[in-house]
Amino acid sequence: MNLRRQEAKLLAYAIGIGFLAFLTMRANLDATDSASMWRFVAVSLVAVVAHAGVRRFAPLADPTLLPLATLLNLLGLVMISRLDVAEATRAARQGAIPAPPDFVTQSAWTILGFTLLLAVLMLIRDHRQLQRYTYTSMALGLALLLMPLLPIIGTTVNGAQLWVRVGDHSFQPGEFAKLCLTVFFAGFLVLKRDSLAFIRVRYRGLGWPRPRDLGPLLVSWLLSVAILVFERDLGMSFLYFGLFIAMLYLATGQRTWLALGAVLFVLGAGAAWALFAHVQERVAVWWDPFGHAATQGYQVVQSLYGLATGGLFGTGLGSGFPYLVPFANSDFILSSFGEELGFVGLTAMLMLYVVIVQRGLLIATRVRDGFGQLLASGLAVVLGLQTLIVAGGVTRLIPLTGLTTPFLSAGGSSLVANWIAVGLLLRISDTANRMRVEA
Repeated sequence: MNLRRQEAKLLAYAIGIGFLAFLTMRANLDATDSASMWRFVAVSLVAVVAHAGVRRFAPLADPTLLPLATLLNLLGLVMISRLDVAEATRAARQGAIPAPPDFVTQSAWTILGFTLLLAVLMLIRDHRQLQRYTYTSMALGLALLLMPLLPIIGTTVNGAQLWVRVGDHSFQPGEFAKLCLTVFFAGFLVLKRDSLAFIRVRYRGLGWPRPRDLGPLLVSWLLSVAILVFERDLGMSFLYFGLFIAMLYLATGQRTWLALGAVLFVLGAGAAWALFAHVQERVAVWWDPFGHAATQGYQVVQSLYGLATGGLFGTGLGSGFPYLVPFANSDFILSSFGEELGFVGLTAMLMLYVVIVQRGLLIATRVRDGFGQLLASGLAVVLGLQTLIVAGGVTRLIPLTGLTTPFLSAGGSSLVANWIAVGLLLRISDTANRMRVEA
């Protein structure tokens, strides 16, 4: 079957599931407003336009990425709309003015995400063009990371200095920095992979990387520690360092780098815990959330109660109480789905991420140039690692980090950046398949 016909069929299933979830939620909540329905229809139509754009500009691209990401995005819109209804109901009971619905904003961000995906496919006709901008990407990524620390525009939200505010609008530059740094890591490692993989010095009978080759690893480690210290962001710190170590291993195949990365991570985490109160808080809440239920542990405790309430099959969309969890539509949206879709539904959603990561890694194996291999691997790793960090925090496997779940959570910066990542993966896939056909 033609790749684009496969994509069209899968996209139809994704939109159908999204509409079924949306209608089920509205029926359970007795929601009657038509504006939300028409916005959902508009987003679905833009997804179809995105498919038409892929058919035009990347006809040989992977047929599963767009439908899978669209399904997750639509399900996220369903839950955000469901929580908006709960907020409006609560405000009406208290005689207060309800907050502006996040569903409206998230729908607009979704349309922008689809638009930028098409822009990537139109402007970048061959992913190897990006290798020319290896060090430019590094400079841009570092600049984006530093922006929240600037006076006037830098903004602190919920204890983390991650936001930049310009007028009435704000965004997280770190979400775009991860894309720039992925391009930089791919470009840098493809040039240095031989020396990193094969040149060793002997110490105590073992082969170790040369001190000069350790430089990039140490810089990455210091960068992640700096983010942790100055921006108070555990999630991004872990994400950047984990991304670089994973790409370093994929580039060289040497387990030594994994061991060194693990040692540096333990040293950095231990030092951060000893020196900074906010790290000690996060670890204490992770270790004993119920002992801190009245203060910092309230979110985690409510999340665990919600997951327990959902049980195996959930309460049904619109029939639970996910709004009792603070930040239920952003940091804890997985908990919201866990309550209303249950263990089975949440596991199915997580499997969608597994398939996206698997397809990204498969694209990396099919592309012939080293830069494309590392770039596709890095983009897949960053999506998978971010999902893993969020799921681990919500389920108390690791300390809570504050990252957003890709494609699901409310928040425009993360959503748009992830759609750009999908656009890059589609471009790499199309180039790889075109080269195979031409050969």
